[in-house]
Amino acid sequence: MTLGDLGADVIKVERPGQGDESRAWGPPFDNRGESAYYLSINRNKLSIALDLDHGPDVAVVQSLLAQADAVLDNFRPGTLEGRGIDISAILERQRSLVWCTLTGFGPESRRPGYDYVVQAESGWMSITGEPDGAPMKVGVALADVIAGKDAAIAVLSGLAGRGRDRPAAARRVFVSLAGSATAALVNVAQNTLVTGRDARRWGNAHPNLVPYQLFEASDRALVLAVGNDGQWQACVRTLGLDALGADVRLATNAGRIEHRDLVVSAFSERLKQRPAAEWLRALTAAGVPSGIVRSVAEALHDVPASPLTGVAPNAPGTVRLPPPRLDEHGSIVRAHGWDAFQHVAAVAAT
Repeated sequence: MTLGDLGADVIKVERPGQGDESRAWGPPFDNRGESAYYLSINRNKLSIALDLDHGPDVAVVQSLLAQADAVLDNFRPGTLEGRGIDISAILERQRSLVWCTLTGFGPESRRPGYDYVVQAESGWMSITGEPDGAPMKVGVALADVIAGKDAAIAVLSGLAGRGRDRPAAARRVFVSLAGSATAALVNVAQNTLVTGRDARRWGNAHPNLVPYQLFEASDRALVLAVGNDGQWQACVRTLGLDALGADVRLATNAGRIEHRDLVVSAFSERLKQRPAAEWLRALTAAGVPSGIVRSVAEALHDVPASPLTGVAPNAPGTVRLPPPRLDEHGSIVRAHGWDAFQHVAAVAAT
């Protein structure tokens, strides 16, 4: 979808009958019967249903591959080759083609990859949740999202290298959910690598910064994200906690971490005395990073979003086509190949 948002012509090849399994991941479903989950990630694509065990359908796939700039697949090892689609041979013939395979656990693994399983095995769940609570997954399928973005970056990188006669092996890239999720541990992973101590759950606090967590105002929750010593001084002045600002033990972040309980206790007592909106205005004026904990519905008020095409692209892209019905463009793709996009655009214009 990201590549489609950026202007790529994307043909989505689905299995006949069922199609993309996320079509059934509901409720909720829209009035066409499409799941909200499917709608959220499938705009700007054409859909064709093809049976890879049926020779004529494999021929259609081969004809599409012959003119493609990039291919993405998420099949287990050997699945395509066993149906006559030899990826290595195709890459040798098409010297500018980029082929990205998405997997759960790497190119050699046959394990099915789902976001939840990857969140568990990548360490995410062990660091998410209250300190004395159970391990918790992130509320969004974030391993899926990050792997998708990594795949888009990999494809764009490959396309940027066209014309340099890169060998087939360099144009065959693999992105795994597990690899993307583990890499996304960033500073948490580095803490463990540097100290030799395993990471733990901090709830809504931060292992490396204080104060950098959730607090309760008089009416609702808000967060403070004090990232440097200047912001610390601005924050305590704004909150009227001058004694903390004068305390030399708290002048640096390292000192505030050492005296975390003192800082958090004082902030908690002060912040619950006024509504969150009042604190937010004052803190924003003082240049202190802060925010109210809003619902999804509240957050969507600030962005262009559609029940059909989802949240608008954040990158400089456009929404050109709604998510397709299963095999909606099957006949036109079979008849015209990649030129199907011109025909679909012409119909949409009328």
